[in-house]
Amino acid sequence: MNAILTERRGAVAILTINRPETLNALDVPTLIEFETSFAALEADATVHVIVVTGAGERAFVAGGDIADLDSRQGLPHYLEFAEVIHRVFARVENCDKPTIGAVNGWALGGGTELVLTLDLRIAADTARLGLPEITLGLFPGAGGTQRIVRQLPLCRAKELMFTGDHITAQEALAIGLVNKVVPKANVLSTALELADKIAAKSPLVLKLLKRTLRHGADMPLSAALPFEQAMIGLVLDSRDAHEGCSAFVQKRTAQFKGN
Repeated sequence: MNAILTERRGAVAILTINRPETLNALDVPTLIEFETSFAALEADATVHVIVVTGAGERAFVAGGDIADLDSRQGLPHYLEFAEVIHRVFARVENCDKPTIGAVNGWALGGGTELVLTLDLRIAADTARLGLPEITLGLFPGAGGTQRIVRQLPLCRAKELMFTGDHITAQEALAIGLVNKVVPKANVLSTALELADKIAAKSPLVLKLLKRTLRHGADMPLSAALPFEQAMIGLVLDSRDAHEGCSAFVQKRTAQFKGN
C-alpha cells in the first residue's frame, strides 16, 4: 500500500498521508515518499494549490514512530531521520504554491510541526493538536521549536512545549494555530472550497506574494519595505496584473494565465 496518495481536482491537488494503521505516523520511508509526491506537484504547472490531509477517521499525523526514536542514538538520528524530516518540512514551507492543511484528526508532535509548515489550516472540530515531546523526555525536533515561536505569542508557544498538553481545535483557533474549525465531515470539503478560491487567482502573483512574505519576514522592516517595493514592481511586469486591472475596469471575471 502506498504511504502517500495524490488526487487531482482541477487546479487543486490533494496529498494524503495514508498510514491509518499507525495513525499516519511519520517514518523515513513515508517522508521520502511524501517528498517525491510533493515535488511532483510543485513541478506541475497545472497545480495551483496543494491540500495535505491524513487517511482514516482518527488522525492527520499523530507524530513520529516512538519505538524507532527509542532505538536511536543522537548522531545516527541527526544524520538520518532528522536530516530527512527537516529537508521535507523545509520544502513544504518554502513551496511557491499555496498549501492548505485539512487537519482531519489528531495532529501531535510531528503532526503539529507539519501543520506549522502549511500556509493555511482547516481543522476538524474533533482534532487535537500539541507538542507532547516533553512527556517523553524530548522536545520538538522537526522545526517545531523555531516555527511555533514565530507564529504564536511566545508565552503560548512555551506553554505548549513545556507542558506537552494536547489542545482542542477550538483552542488552536483561539491562539491562531489554525484558520477555521468545522465539523469533521466537512473538513476536506471546506479546505477544497478555500483551495478553489485561491486557485482562481494568478499563480504567478501568488508565487511572488509568498516569496515576499517568506523572505520579508526575516528582514528588518527597513529592508523588508524596499524588498516589497521591488517585488510589486515585478508583479506589474506580468500580464496577469494587467489582466486583473482590465477585468476590474471592464466589470468581468479576470482570466489569469500565470504569466
